[in-house]
Amino acid sequence: MEEIVVISAVWCPSCLILKKEIKKIREEYHIEVVMLDYDLDEDEVKKYHVEDKLPVIICGKKRLIGEKSYEEIVDFLKECKIIWKELKKYYYCYY
Repeated sequence: MEEIVVISAVWCPSCLILKKEIKKIREEYHIEVVMLDYDLDEDEVKKYHVEDKLPVIICGKKRLIGEKSYEEIVDFLKECKIIWKELKKYYYCYY
């Protein structure tokens, strides 16, 4: 499985929104995500050749850049084969 890396910054409003969405996705789909801060993890971030546009979600060679909705993030992770099935809702039938 590919590693998912999220690069964000505390001064970036779009990054704060993304962190909330990523937290929800992590809980719902039980996936691991490496969270890096653009300023605090500078050496690690340089390895990913990230420019100034944040936030960035990296999965293998694919990137999702900028503020995205929950659905767009989930679609991206499905495209990367990180999420490969829909969550199932269970309905109970009482007889």
